[in-house]
Amino acid sequence: MAYTAIDNPELYFQTKLFTGNGSTQSLTFDGDEDMQPDLLWFKQRDGTGNHAVFDSVRGTTGSVYRRLITEGTDVEDTAANTLTAIGSDGFSVGSDGNINGDTETMVAWCWKESATAGFDILIFDGNETNRTIAHSLSAVPHFMILKSRGGTSAWAVNHQSIGTYGLHLNSTEVAGAETTWWQSTLPTSSVFSVGTSYTVNDSGESVVAYLWTEKQGFSKFGSYTGNGDDDGPFIYTGFKPAFVMIKQTDSTKDWRITDNKRPGYNLINKALYANGNWAEGTGNMLDHVSNGFKFRDDNVSDNASGGTYIYMAFAEAPFVNSNGVPCNAR
Repeated sequence: MAYTAIDNPELYFQTKLFTGNGSTQSLTFDGDEDMQPDLLWFKQRDGTGNHAVFDSVRGTTGSVYRRLITEGTDVEDTAANTLTAIGSDGFSVGSDGNINGDTETMVAWCWKESATAGFDILIFDGNETNRTIAHSLSAVPHFMILKSRGGTSAWAVNHQSIGTYGLHLNSTEVAGAETTWWQSTLPTSSVFSVGTSYTVNDSGESVVAYLWTEKQGFSKFGSYTGNGDDDGPFIYTGFKPAFVMIKQTDSTKDWRITDNKRPGYNLINKALYANGNWAEGTGNMLDHVSNGFKFRDDNVSDNASGGTYIYMAFAEAPFVNSNGVPCNAR
């Protein structure tokens, strides 16, 4: 029996907490395995500050990595003193206040691009005509995020649970029938479709796409229905989560992010929001358990009665490894 595709998720995803020093510093991941990240997503925890997304495919201008901001429609920039290097087991940052402000608490969520882990980063030139874009997953993408690098368009999201509908990562909007985004066509194991909308296919601009496909025991992209009770639904993932991002699709709610480092134990009561630059929110939210996550509140952001939600989740440890050995809850 195949329990998991990946025994050690730390090879492909890690969360790093650090405190800024207002100068320069090099950070090493806390995991037992080295991981050279390809996608790095930063957020200040204790104050307002822009989300900052960097990747190895868009790369650098000079010595500074190119940045995108998830809560807005800003064009890509190369703000000085942000991410300055990607290392074999971590990264280096400069003095920018959103990345390394003195005494500010920070989080960085980091992924390694790999077909094994079901993650592909690609760039294509937009032309606002119906077309297909090739990818390298060799599997159907279950979660896709696209952003025009030079245009002020929204972030476009597709999730397998909403079919050919779309969402905006930078807003609270409900899922909509964005017929000019995906041509009302589901992605395949080799291509995904984009339409005439500048949101996904901005003419004359480079577009970056982040694509994930599910890998047993490592990643899950599913949906659930809220019950509006403090004894909320349990969501089975087949692993102990390290990262969970949730969005209600039938109501205007935020994209809420929890992880295994904030606070590092259950109850998890600290959240950040992809569509907002706010400081970390608090309140009873959910437990990360050995085989999924369990809601512990009736907050409409993640557990409104009858509400429909999607999530993306990545593993801290598989529920059962390839040798049949189970992991433990917190």
